[in-house]
Amino acid sequence: MWIGTEFKVEKQQHDFRLPAVVLTEDGATSVTGDHGSVIFRVENLTKIYTTGEVEVRALNGVNLSLLAAEMVVLLGPSGSGKSTLLNIIGGLDDATSGHVWFKGDDLTQYSQRQLTRYRREHVGFVFQFYNLIPSLTARENVALVTDVALDPMPPEEALAMVDLGNRMGHFPAQLSGGEQQRVAIARAIAKRPEVLFCDEPTGALDSKTGILVLEALSRINEELGTTTAIITHNAGIQQIAHRVYSFMDGKIDSERKNAERVAPSEVSW
Repeated sequence: MWIGTEFKVEKQQHDFRLPAVVLTEDGATSVTGDHGSVIFRVENLTKIYTTGEVEVRALNGVNLSLLAAEMVVLLGPSGSGKSTLLNIIGGLDDATSGHVWFKGDDLTQYSQRQLTRYRREHVGFVFQFYNLIPSLTARENVALVTDVALDPMPPEEALAMVDLGNRMGHFPAQLSGGEQQRVAIARAIAKRPEVLFCDEPTGALDSKTGILVLEALSRINEELGTTTAIITHNAGIQQIAHRVYSFMDGKIDSERKNAERVAPSEVSW
């Protein structure tokens, strides 16, 4: 509710240990709790960059799925293909071959116009660097998205969700690195995306500040049901996810389901 000019959202306690993702006897993915339907399906995805006669296979036959309302960590060293995958399923880059289905639609067959609409209406992005406009306040940076979104939440509500309700009138230079990243998260979620892609969201932060960012992402996943994919090289972060895909040399090296998750405050940095 409104009290003067400040937007208040009551905090809730969250159980980060449930639900869990498990494998059925026939090898299919099943999820307890509120998850279930496949929102993304990636099949034999390949991305080749060519410079002269040199070919670099950034992705080499990747197969995976993302389920509605789950949190997934894509883990691996730099150059393993994580960001390339995010860019393709986020509609920012094209695949060389393979398919990406979003709710039954093959994104690899989309025109640039269709991809622009897909990004605008369905996807939120959070990057390692905050990309805030220095001359705008936190509220105004978030409003850049809400002014053009179809069904946005008020900027005040988005900022309150990341515990910045008392910093809305501050400019980026007046905010810490962690606060700036949380403004970027608020901006990403303000248009109510179905999917949130986060590329090294804690990469430029210390452990204490990084945990605050992970708490914000976990709260969004739990309360809004936003499918969330976090790219990281920090192995400790995998503990907060429902599932973990480990990348190596453009391929998925392993997939792991966390039968028991931990709260961000318990992450070993």
